[in-house]
Amino acid sequence: MQETILALNAVSAAYGSIQALSNISLKVPKGAIVALLGSNGAGKTTTLNVISRLVRQTSGTITYQGTDTARLSSDELVRTGLVQVPEGRQVFRDMTVLENLELGAYLRRDRSHIGRDLERVFHIFPRLQERNRQLASTLSGGEQQMLAIGRAIMSQPSVMLFDEPSMGLSPLLVQHMFRVIQELNRDHGMTILLVEQNVKLALGISSYAYILENGEISLEGPASDLAEDEAVRKAYLGI
Repeated sequence: MQETILALNAVSAAYGSIQALSNISLKVPKGAIVALLGSNGAGKTTTLNVISRLVRQTSGTITYQGTDTARLSSDELVRTGLVQVPEGRQVFRDMTVLENLELGAYLRRDRSHIGRDLERVFHIFPRLQERNRQLASTLSGGEQQMLAIGRAIMSQPSVMLFDEPSMGLSPLLVQHMFRVIQELNRDHGMTILLVEQNVKLALGISSYAYILENGEISLEGPASDLAEDEAVRKAYLGI
C-alpha cells in the first residue's frame, strides 16, 4: 500500500456565511497524480487554498507528511515541500523571468543547489532561458504558465498543487503542460494534486480522482474507472 503524503479528513470551510466545503475527505498517495474535478464553483480552488493555508478550515484536519498543518503558516508549508501553482499564473509582472524564478527559491536554505534547479527549469522550459531577462508582463499566457510552474519547481517541492494549468492555453500548449506534469511526477518524483477543467486529460494522467459538487465529494475512484462511468461521461466528457 502506498504511503499517504497528504490527507484531508472531514474538512469544511466557509467565506463568511457562505459554506464553501462540507466534510471533504481525500488522500494523496506519495508519488501519485490525483485529480480533483468538478464544475465551476464546486469548491476545487478553495480546497487547494485550504491545503495551502491561504483559507482556514472551519473544521476537520489536514495532515501533510503525517503532521497536522493547523499550526503551520503558508510559508512554513512551502519550506517543507508543499507548493501551489495558482490559477491564473500570478507571476510578478514587473520582475524579470529570472527574478521570478529566484523568488521561488527564497525560502530555501540549500543555496548551493539553487543553480542546479535553475538549470533543471531551463531544461524543462527552454523558452524561459531564452527570455530570462524579459519582464514577466511581456510573456504570452503560455510562457507565464511555464514561469509559474518553474517558480514552483524552484521551491524544491515534494507535493505540487496545480490549479487549472490548462486555462486559457492553446490545445498544443495544453498537451505540453500535461506532458510536463507527467514528467515532474515520473522523472522528478513529485506528488501531484491536479485541479483541472479538462476532465478527459486529467483522468488520462491520474491514478485516482475525486469529483466535487457543491463543496462535497460526490464521487471518487480510480481515474480509469471514472473515465468509463456513465454519469461522469455525460456530465463532464459530453459523451
